[in-house]
Amino acid sequence: MRASLAWAGVFIFIAVVMTLAAVPRHYAKPTARQSRERLLRELQPVVLLNCTLERIGSTYDGGYLMCGNLLGGIQSAYSYGIGPADDWGCAISRRHGVPVHQYDCFNPPQIPCDGAQTVFHDECIGPRREDFESRVFDTLTDQIAKNGDADKTLVVKIDVEGAELESVLATSDRVLNRMDQLAMEIHGTDARFLELVRKLKRTFHLVHLHYNNQACSQRYRPLPAWAYQVLFVNKRIGIRDPKNPAPTLPHPLDAPDYALGRDCQAPEVRR
Repeated sequence: MRASLAWAGVFIFIAVVMTLAAVPRHYAKPTARQSRERLLRELQPVVLLNCTLERIGSTYDGGYLMCGNLLGGIQSAYSYGIGPADDWGCAISRRHGVPVHQYDCFNPPQIPCDGAQTVFHDECIGPRREDFESRVFDTLTDQIAKNGDADKTLVVKIDVEGAELESVLATSDRVLNRMDQLAMEIHGTDARFLELVRKLKRTFHLVHLHYNNQACSQRYRPLPAWAYQVLFVNKRIGIRDPKNPAPTLPHPLDAPDYALGRDCQAPEVRR
C-alpha cells in the first residue's frame, strides 16, 4: 500500500511538472536600452583574410568601404537611393563593366554618370508590390527578377532612409545569397533592426561599420548614432581570419558623411 502511494506521488509530481512546462512563459520585453546593447554586440565586424578594403563612391556621404578585390565576379549591380548623384553605382559600373540598376521614386539622378551603364527605375524598394501616393514600390526579389538577374551574381547598395528594414526582412536568404557584397546604411536601433542584422549575418560576414555623423546623439547610447553604414560580405567568398578577430575602427579610409560636422564612432565591445 505504501509503495503504491509512493508511486502515485511520483506520477502526480511528473504530471505537475509536465503541466507547468506546457504553460506559456511570458518573459519581460527588453527595454530600448537593452535592445541597443544587443544590437551593438551584433555590430562587431570581423576580419577577412582575403579582403582589401577600398572606398567606392564619393569622398564623404555616398562613399562605402568594400572589398575591392572581391568584386571581380559580379554580373550586375543594384543601387537603391540615388538623388542627386549615384557616385557608388557609377564607380562600380565603370570599374567592372556591369549595368547598375538605380532605384529611387523620390529623387532621380540629376548628375550624369558618364562612362557607366546605368538603368534608372522610377520605383522604390519595399516589402510588397504597391502604389502609394502615385509612387511605385516593389520587392527586391521582384525587381531583380524583372531585370533578368535572378541567377546572376550581384553587388548591392541600399540607402533608403529606413525602408531597408521591412524590405530586407521580406527578402529570402536564397535571394540574399546572390549578393557577393551588400553595402547598406541602416536607420534605426530598436529590436526590429537587431532582427535585421541577425538575419543578414546568417548569409554574410559583417566586415565594416561606420556611424553617420549626421545622426550622432547621446540619446542612443551605447550606440553613438542612430544611422550607420555596414558592409556585408557573403560567406561564400569571404574567408574569416581566425587569428585576428576584430578590425580597428575607424578605418583609415573612413570619412565623416558630413565633412564639416563632428564625428562619432563606437568603442570596441567585448564579445
